Amino acid sequence: MRRFFGKLYVQVLVGVFAGAALGFFVPHIGSDFKPLGDIFIKLIKMVFAPIIFATVVLGIARMENMKELGRVGVRALIYFEILSTFALALGLVVVNVVGPGQGMNIDPAQLDTKAIASYTAAGAKSEGFVDFLMHLVPTSIVDALARNDILQILVFATMFGVALSHIGPRARPVVDFLDSFTHGVFSVVGMIMRLAPLAAFGAMAFTVGKYGLGSVVSLGKLMGTMYITCFLFVAIVLGVIARLSGFSLWKFLKYIKDELFTVLGTSSSESVVPQLMRKLEHAGVSKPVVGLVVPAGLTFNPDGQCIYYTMAAIFIAQATNTPLTMTDQLVVLGVLLLTSKGSAGVTGSGFITLAATLASMGKIPVAGMVLLLGVDRFMSEARAITNTIGNAVGTIAIARWVGAVDRDRLTQVLDGRSDPEDLDELYEGDDEAAGKVQPIRAELGGGVRIAA
Repeated sequence: MRRFFGKLYVQVLVGVFAGAALGFFVPHIGSDFKPLGDIFIKLIKMVFAPIIFATVVLGIARMENMKELGRVGVRALIYFEILSTFALALGLVVVNVVGPGQGMNIDPAQLDTKAIASYTAAGAKSEGFVDFLMHLVPTSIVDALARNDILQILVFATMFGVALSHIGPRARPVVDFLDSFTHGVFSVVGMIMRLAPLAAFGAMAFTVGKYGLGSVVSLGKLMGTMYITCFLFVAIVLGVIARLSGFSLWKFLKYIKDELFTVLGTSSSESVVPQLMRKLEHAGVSKPVVGLVVPAGLTFNPDGQCIYYTMAAIFIAQATNTPLTMTDQLVVLGVLLLTSKGSAGVTGSGFITLAATLASMGKIPVAGMVLLLGVDRFMSEARAITNTIGNAVGTIAIARWVGAVDRDRLTQVLDGRSDPEDLDELYEGDDEAAGKVQPIRAELGGGVRIAA
């Protein structure tokens, strides 16, 4: 029993159920436990930006030439765009087939929009593609790191990594420093993760205590449709991708179960990024690919968010009896292809992006977003879990595409022949790790190679 309850995912599950019970039976007390979840998320965000910066820089600096960066980057962007488009389209199809908002007959003029004023105000600031491009360039890297702006951090980290790769041996002291710095930050993450069960308890107690199960029942059709759609996306779409990439999706989900239960409790895919990167490296995926693809996937491959956006937009139209032609719905999908990118790391990003999309169209009433307030927190768990699985599977798929994954190592780890919890061997220094994990050397054509 001690060994069973000593596992992180078991402790997180206990926290989730205990928090839900407290919120249900004593809601006025349960809603007071919100700070437990908030503190955990703040602790993760405290180390999130440094990890993203250091891992992206290291991933690029360790590539043997810039052709590798081009090959990996271009293929990653192609994969992200195809998957996010498919997720948007899947949400659009399912919400039209099920029609969760039909028959509600809501008059948007009668809705109280005070609760969504902050989201709609933030969404109104988004003015188009030019502003998106302008936002890519940070005022300063310190400002980008302070605000946890992932896109701006990625831009500077990419430029800095290319610069280090260009100057060659003279960059070795900086690379060694960033490597040691990353190991230290990962150790901090290990300390923070011990608080995950308490965070799950507090977040779930607040959610159930604040909104109650009544809000779930009243909009249960939408929420159920969202969960089923995410399940189908993971089981079918990601299952096929995993099969084509040479591994079992089920075995992989078992391998990252600790991270998935942590996401379930905290409703944040960011909370597990550091340990997810470590597990992918442990499973035989090249460090440069992990360091480049996982952070980029947070911004450009939010599969769960994409499913939510199209479903939420069409649900509001159905609930308010707003007629939409097929052209209108395709416009929604097209706008979301742009607005869905770059929202990771922003508090309330789902609502802000949705508000910006509806405002830009001018047809679906933005006031209808009030209908989503009661269940958005519950649906955020489905979004976060789908984002996490999609990003992890996508990293392995892209690594397989460029030949930067040790397939034997991956099979060994997923089959349980290597202890998935024992990740220390990857972080004991380059020389020692090189002796324990066989370097990955993969021909990409034309003599270009990626080294683990």
